Amino acid sequence: MQKTSYDIIVFLIVVSAIIACMVGFIVLMLVIYRRRQTRFQHYLEQIKLDHERTILSTQLEIQEQTFQHISREIHDNISLSLTLVKLYLHTLDWNDKKISGEKVENSIGLLTKSIEGLSDISKGLNADIIIHQGLLKAVEEEIERIRQTGLFTITYELTGAPIYMDNQKELIIFRIVQEAFNNIIKHAGAGNTRLTLHYNISKLVIIISDDGKGFDIELTGNNRQAGLKNMETRIKILKGNMHIDSRPGKGTVLSFNIPFE
Repeated sequence: MQKTSYDIIVFLIVVSAIIACMVGFIVLMLVIYRRRQTRFQHYLEQIKLDHERTILSTQLEIQEQTFQHISREIHDNISLSLTLVKLYLHTLDWNDKKISGEKVENSIGLLTKSIEGLSDISKGLNADIIIHQGLLKAVEEEIERIRQTGLFTITYELTGAPIYMDNQKELIIFRIVQEAFNNIIKHAGAGNTRLTLHYNISKLVIIISDDGKGFDIELTGNNRQAGLKNMETRIKILKGNMHIDSRPGKGTVLSFNIPFE
């Protein structure tokens, strides 16, 4: 009888110990899981924060580039035209109606040119064109705007069946195209350029080439100009990739692969 009672006590102690170990193990697993979950949550928050910082930095850089573009366009084109208008009007001599009439006509022409210049700048910066007309129409109008400057010849080719994306994505793509041509205008010294948009099943391929002076990619390295960095940052936001092929005196080819999803 005593042995049976002893066996029962031993059994209960062993069972209690096993249960205590299991409970302790479960508690330990819960603590470890909770810590890992907390670390993972902090990791996700850090990624989100870094992403937001990258986007903010890009937006500020793009904004600064935009301000510089506006300032340059106004200074180089519109400011000069308005200065000439002011000069013409201040030097009018009504005793010589012929010369005064010519000055007035020249002033009207310069004012018209200034208004058109402001309109071109507005169209180039206005994102509403994407919302109302889509990427392809925006690209066509941008090409026509550049053609009117007479700086170089542009050949445009669209292949494949266009697939329309959300407005924000198409706007980023449009800004990439704008930035590429802005770089050509400022740095390439090109006579001919070509833009190709190819839609295939899974992605949009954009190729922008010029016959300008080109540059040495290896020498440029991490010290790439702001325009190239802007395009690289934007293409990353689209989860795409960018390839540069350029040599001094051999022009430049920019290739972008942008997945639809």
